[in-house]
Amino acid sequence: MFAYVARQPIVDTSQQLYAYELLFRDGEKNCFPNISPDEATSRILAASHLNVGLEAVTNGALAFINFHNDTLLHRFPTSLDPKNVVIEITETVDVSDELVDACQQIKALGYRLALDDYDLEEKWQQLLPLISIVKFDITTVTDEQIRETVPVLKAHNIELVAERVETREQFHYYRQLGFDYFQGYFFARPEVIRHRKMSSSSASMLELLKESTAAQLNIENINTILERDVSLSYLLLRFINNPTVNKRNQITSLKHAMNFMGETEVRKFIALLSLANLSDGQPGEIFSMSLVRARFCELILVAMKDKSKQNSGFLTGMLSLIDTLMEQEMRELVNKLPLPDEVSAALCGENNHLKQCLQLATAFERGQWGIVRAISTRFGLTQKQLHEIYTSALSWAAALQNEVR
Repeated sequence: MFAYVARQPIVDTSQQLYAYELLFRDGEKNCFPNISPDEATSRILAASHLNVGLEAVTNGALAFINFHNDTLLHRFPTSLDPKNVVIEITETVDVSDELVDACQQIKALGYRLALDDYDLEEKWQQLLPLISIVKFDITTVTDEQIRETVPVLKAHNIELVAERVETREQFHYYRQLGFDYFQGYFFARPEVIRHRKMSSSSASMLELLKESTAAQLNIENINTILERDVSLSYLLLRFINNPTVNKRNQITSLKHAMNFMGETEVRKFIALLSLANLSDGQPGEIFSMSLVRARFCELILVAMKDKSKQNSGFLTGMLSLIDTLMEQEMRELVNKLPLPDEVSAALCGENNHLKQCLQLATAFERGQWGIVRAISTRFGLTQKQLHEIYTSALSWAAALQNEVR
């Protein structure tokens, strides 16, 4: 049995990561015929403890996990640590006395219960006293219904999640209504209203990023940029000394790093350091997604034995959200960087090999397993290989993220 997993961020009112909703599938078809996908998903979760381990997927963040009728009745959630999870009751459950009793027992063990896709139907009244979090799909409930219901739920200390939030305007609107958390793709899309005013440090970082993507790495130009800001030199050396990269040797200078790591690796880490600092003031999940995409696209090309394009894959994934970070059009930003033609084309939406790697990464983020299957066939890789690569990318990104913040 092999569980496929995607994670969808849930952010708070400051657009900082609050939790991930985890989506599971067991591969090309469910291992449990004649039952609902939600139930099969829950059984896979409980039977395998997520296979790769919950922590590897969430990097220690809270996890929302869907459970259906039978898995609740048989107390499957109790195999998980209540400090790390929220038990999400799917909207398709049959509310019965037995289900309410099961939820009461699960809650008594310290688990938080969430109600997914709340539609205000009378049947939920039995469960609401046990519920800590209610999720609204804003595309299926009217604005009037939400406005009437929010004060009632808040009066009972129930926290609220707005799902399918696709624009910044929606985020601000539902935050003003009193929602606590938000789920959707609004923070991963550019808002071309203004250009971020760049500080001197940001300008230096953009220059550093430009140098890292040049055809010929110019160590003198990089040193000149670093000399303007001593903290950048320190951050770069600290980053290169990360034990996930270098476990034995102490790197004391950029020249030493060049000799020890090689130009390709130095390019990547300079670019990562730049992106980390350019993302200052933006939701941390955008930077995290960029890291995962970078490593994922790189490892895909390694698996396909296309070593000549590994660095291009890394750059494509890493820069795929730079338009959101800088609040500018992607094509405008790409024109400022001396990127390989195929990277520029992929970032601007042209369909090439790197663009398909990026599509594969976003399919994993959203749990779009049909797209994963289609591209895996095209690439000649198994879904098991792809899942292992994605899990590896998650772990790699988690290990590095703490070093560049």
